[in-house]
Amino acid sequence: MDPAPTPAANLTPVAALLGTWRGEGAGSYPTIDDFTYTEEITFTDVGKPFLHYVQRTWSPTGSPMHTETGYLRVPGDGTAEFVLAQPTGQTELCEGTLVAEADALVLEFHSRVHNSASAKQVDTTHRRYETVGDRITTTFAMAAVGQPLTHHLRSELRRA
Repeated sequence: MDPAPTPAANLTPVAALLGTWRGEGAGSYPTIDDFTYTEEITFTDVGKPFLHYVQRTWSPTGSPMHTETGYLRVPGDGTAEFVLAQPTGQTELCEGTLVAEADALVLEFHSRVHNSASAKQVDTTHRRYETVGDRITTTFAMAAVGQPLTHHLRSELRRA
């Protein structure tokens, strides 16, 4: 069996994200009914200077809702990038800030979104991930389907 990869030096500020996180969330948007969900996110060190990311959500009855995957990059001090793909026909190039402290980490991103010809129109997104100890709070806003940038999702996750 191969030993675990040694994290790249640039990943030190985000090492606290490694692993699987799970918890509950709630969503709203002007064009849909409010809803709740269970969310799971996983950050994996693959031995390269980025982390692999997978996110999945389920309805309260256990039916799959959403998933996305991508890569978290830390190109320099205080900066981070998220490159994401979604099966709904969007890709996001998220660029933002990273603030790492002893027991806390805040990542905040604004994105450029590309939509496939058959996808609903999403113009931009804003993502925030805040860890304190073994908790992550996520928030997500989007400008989509003719609506301005508006809060859409919030979840509270714990390390699994």
